[in-house]
Amino acid sequence: MGSIVEPWAIAESGNANANATAKGLSRELRHGRTAHNMSSSSLRKKSDLRLIQKVPCKTLKNILSNLQEVILGTKLTVLFLAIPLAIIAKSYHYGRPLIFGLSLIGLTPLAERVSFLTEQLAFYTGPTVGGLLNATCGNATELIIAILALANNKVAVVKYSLLGSILSNLLLVLGSSLFCGGIANIRREQRFDRKQADVNFFLLLMGLLCHLLPLLLKYAATGEASTSLINKMSLSLSRTSSIVMLIAYIAYLIFQLWTHRQLFEAQEDDYDDAYDDEVTVEETPVIGFWSGFAWLVGMTLVIALLSEYVVATIEDASDSWGLSVSFISIILLPIVGNAAEHAGAIIFAFKNKLDISLGVALGSATQISLFVVPLSVIVAWIMGIKMDLNFNILETSSLALAIIITAFTLQDGTSHYMKGLVLLLCYVIIAACFFVDQIPQNGAIVGVQHRNIAGGGFFST
Repeated sequence: MGSIVEPWAIAESGNANANATAKGLSRELRHGRTAHNMSSSSLRKKSDLRLIQKVPCKTLKNILSNLQEVILGTKLTVLFLAIPLAIIAKSYHYGRPLIFGLSLIGLTPLAERVSFLTEQLAFYTGPTVGGLLNATCGNATELIIAILALANNKVAVVKYSLLGSILSNLLLVLGSSLFCGGIANIRREQRFDRKQADVNFFLLLMGLLCHLLPLLLKYAATGEASTSLINKMSLSLSRTSSIVMLIAYIAYLIFQLWTHRQLFEAQEDDYDDAYDDEVTVEETPVIGFWSGFAWLVGMTLVIALLSEYVVATIEDASDSWGLSVSFISIILLPIVGNAAEHAGAIIFAFKNKLDISLGVALGSATQISLFVVPLSVIVAWIMGIKMDLNFNILETSSLALAIIITAFTLQDGTSHYMKGLVLLLCYVIIAACFFVDQIPQNGAIVGVQHRNIAGGGFFST
């Protein structure tokens, strides 16, 4: 892994050869970076280490340097205040809806910092391992929330939140990016490479097939088939499909990081322009490997803590705010939890770098669909919980239409603000549907009985 050089040490030594080597490594690491990381980097800010350089104690200098880079090195620093406030609110038994809201806000900067830390580790592990690390940790927040919800036997929350993440990326993030990019570049045609989008849509359609078949089993069954038999068939099919989806995701990673990685890279000048902007990440590692690893473990533990608060208080927030659990899980959770990468995608669309924006939206949607969803089914299987891929007719139809509409929007490789506006309006319609949905759910959501009362909701196993 080589020796670790802290940023203040580089500044003091002025070693030009070390900087040149680091820049060369950084350029090579771009092959291992995902659009998700490029998006998150737009919310980072350069750290001023001049005062830290004057600290005589080397250990204290390292600690202050790490705090400066990790905690203060993002434009979302102020949101870190929500984390201790959520813990205090939980400790002193304040209102559970308040705990829910503070926990959601606190998850926003943590998600961006996890992306930053995985990228820092990639400087020492190399582009291939770095790319795998980025792909694994890209949706750590959603995965942790899903596992904790499963531990509490809240299968509906898992399904709703994962469905919401896919819908949010396809319609809200991509729609906002195309709309804002079209307005900012209204006098010039925006173009992007369709090859990356095509690969993602093939995979999303395969994932959709895995959701449709368990749903259709219920309608294909004759009157002779009992409900328990249908549920058993649906569960077996879902578990088999989940294994196939994970295999497809592994193949997707090989395709993306090894055999056809050129399809997932923006043009070299786009990367150079992005790195020249004020909003971009540094060309060299700013923290050491073990420091980055320790911070990553710590951030993951804090995400797990806040996610536990979210799962435990979501029903109370539903009752207090007059919103259904389905609306909170499908609409609010993804918007707040992925706010950092969403903002980054819009920023790059403003700069006419649609390949990066599309990589964020489609890449994240694919990762949720082919990795987080099937992994949740497998984890539930291990835990003895009956979670299948039947997301109900309304939810599955929304997913199918979102994929089809987005695919038609991107079919010609060009963009303008009208395309983005249509995607945004589709998202508003789906959000309105779940906002007014007061229909009690039947047994299709396995393991949980869900009802919405006066806009609120509760779960009982």
